[in-house]
Amino acid sequence: MDPEDELRDSESGGDDDGDVCSDDEIADFDCGDAEFAESQEVPSSPKKSYTVLSEADIQQRQEEAIGEICTILSIPRDVACILLCHYKWNVGKAQDEWFADEENVRKIVGLLQNPVKTPNSRKINCGICFENYVRSKMSAACCGHYFCNTCWKGYIATSIDEGPGCLMLRCPDPSCHAAVGRDMINKLAGRKEKDKYARYLLRSYVEDNKKIKWCPSPGCDYAVNFNINSIRYDVCCNCSHTFCWSCTEEVHRPVDCGMVAKWITKNNAESENTNWILANSKPCPKCQRPIEKNQGCMHMSCRAPCKFEFCWLCLGAWSEHGAKTGGFYSCNSYESAKRDEAFNESEKRRKRAKLSLERYTHYYERWATNESSRKKALEDLGIMQTKNLEKLCLVQGQSEAQLKFIIEAWLQIVECRRVLKWTYAYGFYLPEHEYTKKQFFEYLQGEAEFGLERLHQCAEKELQEFIDADAPMKEFDNFRAKLAGLTSVTRNYFENLVQALERGLMDVDSSDPQASSKSPSSSSPSSSKATESDNPS
Repeated sequence: MDPEDELRDSESGGDDDGDVCSDDEIADFDCGDAEFAESQEVPSSPKKSYTVLSEADIQQRQEEAIGEICTILSIPRDVACILLCHYKWNVGKAQDEWFADEENVRKIVGLLQNPVKTPNSRKINCGICFENYVRSKMSAACCGHYFCNTCWKGYIATSIDEGPGCLMLRCPDPSCHAAVGRDMINKLAGRKEKDKYARYLLRSYVEDNKKIKWCPSPGCDYAVNFNINSIRYDVCCNCSHTFCWSCTEEVHRPVDCGMVAKWITKNNAESENTNWILANSKPCPKCQRPIEKNQGCMHMSCRAPCKFEFCWLCLGAWSEHGAKTGGFYSCNSYESAKRDEAFNESEKRRKRAKLSLERYTHYYERWATNESSRKKALEDLGIMQTKNLEKLCLVQGQSEAQLKFIIEAWLQIVECRRVLKWTYAYGFYLPEHEYTKKQFFEYLQGEAEFGLERLHQCAEKELQEFIDADAPMKEFDNFRAKLAGLTSVTRNYFENLVQALERGLMDVDSSDPQASSKSPSSSSPSSSKATESDNPS
């Protein structure tokens, strides 16, 4: 089974959820605590708020909707299909509009009842190629405008090649708005065009429906029918891809879709490049080209064609520098100008840019590192399922059911890495002035991260000893209790973290008078780094 298939099953219900342990309990978790995991309560499995649909399921729903309209309105299937396409497959709305004013609906949709009269002559003139053909070699929509089959085929093929707009195809006559339905397509189009038309028709059922979306995973043909009233937007497709139904980005609990969009945009934008340039370079006083100082000497030379030589400190012409200005490594002109605040605004601007860049880098590096760790954990889970689990069964004399706790541990690691990753995006957008909230957030994040590192180390390194063993080891039962216990403890830490962030850290009184007396800079990345030094990441 695919690692993320297991992750989907795990999200629907766990086996070892229990009470939250204290810091001392997780720090001193001993292999002898064999009864710990067995005492955990099993939570009830939450009901899914969505249904995954295959293409066959979608087609069946389409045909059922068409059949329902046919029965209620007493119209042919071809006409019912045209009607539903116009009303975006909303059966209820199509019925209401039809019964309210059938004549107006027919006019809007293009379902004409009175076709134009055609001459009774043996041959009819085609309005496209202006050739005369016998009636058997010509076709017309419900309007009665005849065109030769060859011109029809070209007209239909061109419309289908242009995209999904072919589902609203109209009569070729410029003055006519009669709809061209599926029966005409099946009669005159080639095999390639028929398949494309059927594909557009199938996809329209999903893309025009507010309750259904395609899985965003590349190459996946599943769609997800979502219960709009649900409060959880996390979805796992049958292809194992997990995503947020609201924004179709990857699952990002506990942050909201708006924050995810801002964070992704920031990561892809050029704003941080600009900040780097402001923080680490100065403009040439002559041509204004940004210049980075890469040597110790203050003597700077701009590149051709400018070639202007200037002092890095005061940006004055180098020809005016010498022993009187302090030589190569200091500039009295700069020091005196700085005292006179001549460079005050420029220096403040550079300092702000540098601090902004350092802060963003702090959070982005940890966000990206946890994503890398999550992907590596997924790979390790796959190896465990396909290779190491079987070996453990043979060496330790255990069944796969008895070793289920190992898979559950790895699934928990994957999920926690995902949550931890997005907490760094949350931390980046947490207002600097809300110092108390920031402290509480960093405490919860640190506790959860510490528990995750303990669990990850146990599953990754301590387990390897039993995998490499040549014979059963009596310590394996104690290891089982330890790993299962750490899995439960870590799960609870992260649930506490997620719930607190989803509530907006409302448990903290941000109006604490002590908070206002603190400097906002004290809640910058430096304080986060201090947390990390105590809690390994």
